[in-house]
Amino acid sequence: LSSGNTPIAVWGTHLDLIQNPQIRAKHGGKEHVNNCEVQNSTEMTCQAPALAIDPNHQSELAERPEEFGFILDNVQSLLILNKTNFTYYPNPIFEVFNPSGILELKPGSPIILKGKNLIPPVAGGNAKLNYTVLVGEKPCAVTVSDVQLLCESPNLTGRHKVMARVGGMEFSPGMVYISPDSPLSLPAIVSIAVAGGLLIIFIVAVLIAYKRKSRESDLTLKRLQMQMDNLESRVALECKEAFAELQTDIHELTSDLDGAGIPFLDYRTYTMRVLFPGIEDHPVLRDLEVPGYRQERVEKGLKLFAQLINNKVFLLSFIRTLESQRSFSMRDRGNVASLIMTVLQSKLEYATDVLKQLLADLIDKNLESKNHPKLLLRRTESVAEKMLTNWFTFLLYKFLKECAGEPLFSLFCAIKQQMEKGPIDSITGEARYSLSEDKLIRQQIDYKTLVLSCVNPDNVNSSEIPVKILNCDTITQVKEKILDAIFKNVPCSHRPKAADMDLEWRQASGARMILQDEDITTKIENDWKRLNTLAHYQVPDGSVVALVSKQVTAYNAVNNSTVSRTSASKYENMIRYTGSPDSLRSRTPMITPDLESGVKMWHLVKNHEHGDQKEGDRGSKMVSEIYLTRLLATKGTLQKFVDDLFETIFSTAHRGSALPLAIKYMFDFLDEQADKHNIHDPHVRHTWKSNCLPLRFWVNMIKNPQFVFDIHKNSITDACLSVVAQTFMDSCSTSEHRLGKDSPSNKLLYAKDIPSYKNWVERYYSDIAKMPAISDQDMNAYLAEQSRMHMNEFNTMSALSEIYSYVGKYSEEILGALDQDDQAGKQKLAYKLEQVITLMSIDS
Repeated sequence: LSSGNTPIAVWGTHLDLIQNPQIRAKHGGKEHVNNCEVQNSTEMTCQAPALAIDPNHQSELAERPEEFGFILDNVQSLLILNKTNFTYYPNPIFEVFNPSGILELKPGSPIILKGKNLIPPVAGGNAKLNYTVLVGEKPCAVTVSDVQLLCESPNLTGRHKVMARVGGMEFSPGMVYISPDSPLSLPAIVSIAVAGGLLIIFIVAVLIAYKRKSRESDLTLKRLQMQMDNLESRVALECKEAFAELQTDIHELTSDLDGAGIPFLDYRTYTMRVLFPGIEDHPVLRDLEVPGYRQERVEKGLKLFAQLINNKVFLLSFIRTLESQRSFSMRDRGNVASLIMTVLQSKLEYATDVLKQLLADLIDKNLESKNHPKLLLRRTESVAEKMLTNWFTFLLYKFLKECAGEPLFSLFCAIKQQMEKGPIDSITGEARYSLSEDKLIRQQIDYKTLVLSCVNPDNVNSSEIPVKILNCDTITQVKEKILDAIFKNVPCSHRPKAADMDLEWRQASGARMILQDEDITTKIENDWKRLNTLAHYQVPDGSVVALVSKQVTAYNAVNNSTVSRTSASKYENMIRYTGSPDSLRSRTPMITPDLESGVKMWHLVKNHEHGDQKEGDRGSKMVSEIYLTRLLATKGTLQKFVDDLFETIFSTAHRGSALPLAIKYMFDFLDEQADKHNIHDPHVRHTWKSNCLPLRFWVNMIKNPQFVFDIHKNSITDACLSVVAQTFMDSCSTSEHRLGKDSPSNKLLYAKDIPSYKNWVERYYSDIAKMPAISDQDMNAYLAEQSRMHMNEFNTMSALSEIYSYVGKYSEEILGALDQDDQAGKQKLAYKLEQVITLMSIDS
């Protein structure tokens, strides 16, 4: 290095003889000398002399001295060594750590000394300087690059001076402060301790809470178990008591039901309700109305048309042509099927032959279109399917009157009686007792049973009639219960209507008070108007009441428009006496709010669809599903009546009545068709029979007993009958019903009964199959007898006129089809139809 003092090892001989060995270098005319130390006779160590270079103008390049040699006493020959090529390099330069001179480090972090000329600039790049770095007293391992030294920090903490040595030079870039590893500050230690303490307290608190919760859960579980046991006992007791009570009531009701007591509809009314549901005054019940000047021509035309209808080729072509028209709707199909059956009522033998042909065509079409065979007869989508329903309607009337009608009527009465034992909301239709989850009041209603003494309106002097009423009943409901009690053996259509009667409370003081659903005493709170009940009027048990003819009161006169719009009784009457039987299957919707005042009506429960209703308005806070046990109680009470009906329907010989020939005949026909098409799957055959009779005829009767009896069916009874009908359908199905907690309640309700009902159905079908086949002669004789019995039920001319309206609409298509049919061509059916069209034409 240019500053000298770099140790140089020198070898020679007799070196130990020299008294004062020195090394010399001359540069720029100046000489520098440094001492040597003899080690032994052959080796000595010298400190290189410095070059005479100004430190402030030091070159970055290597320098060579002008002379270089040794002063070994007086040996002149070694003063200048020309062969020895010494090179001086610029001195390394170090930077201080930072202005403060202190570098803070963490234990184990390296110490970096920055500088320049740290590696000699030699062409070969192999020259290295021997650096020593001390941290305090401890040396550290050094890694050298051109601009920095990397010193691996020794295992020290605290403040220490850093010293770098190289070639006799020493330099200190400053101090290092190595911080101790762990000791945390006092605040940190306190914080950690507090946090730890809080965590421990929290854990202990959680454990205590968990323990307490576990104990509470165990207690709750035991309490729930006890409640469940009590609930089961209560349900069983309720079933037992309710059944005993209902049996008594039913016995009273049906004691005189020896055939005359059951209000069967006459054959015509019954068939009309099934064939033309919802149409009260159908043209087929009236004489044909034609202007006098056309009467003769029209009658002649219709007689000709009757001949065509009685021609199998024409009738089949007519039906097939109509069904192929896109504008021929489902309603039209049902209408045409019913009209044809009314015309053929007097020719059931021919009607049966046509029906069999249409069903055979339907089966062929079903199998050709690759539909699943089980879908056959599932829905009424063809004339044939509706004709089949009507065929059974005609032929099973006698069986209904003699056999199946009694258990069906008993079931209807039992449901009605049981529903009316508990509160029924006259607006929502919900009831305390129900088989339908949708129509169940899901809260506790406080009520009492009262026995009112009712004056007999027909005979004022006769003894008063005791009637069981609930104090929560509306006045209309009270009137209906009184009418049921007084006229229990009178068909519904022959009874006075509740809307035409007033309820008069005759008090002990002699005062008489007319009670109404709405009057000036009706309570209105927050836009909700509550219908008046017996409790509202504070009518006590044992009170005397009378039904009197409707009177126009001052309130009625003033509020007539409002009452007509919002009265529950008015609404109930609308549902009861008008509209189609579909509307009779009512689900009594909410009465619309009064248009002027915006007041909403309610009776027992406020309709939950209204947004302004608060959560608490529905009464009990208890989970509403707890009330589903009432479904079970009601089901248990009614079980015998459901079983009786199903057993009667699915028995080949019951109560002295033989199986109707129509059922055996139609089932055998379906089996023949299955054999013809090589269908041997018993499930398919079973499904065809189920779709043909139970689902096509019986389900309709179960859901709509008003088709068979002269009765009024309210919405809650309808909802319960729908559940029974669904159970009936499930019993006829061959598929397994997988039930879970999400299954509908009506399926869960009868889940245990359906397997045994299914066995009844299978046994029924099997027993029918084993019965001897009915000969065509016997069947025709039976059909002829049925035709004779009901020959004049319908006006054939009016029915023909109704059917002809379809000829008028599709005349071109029907004539075209007849022209293309060979058999029709031979019989000149197109020509005959043209004659009919000419006679029926208004312009002719």
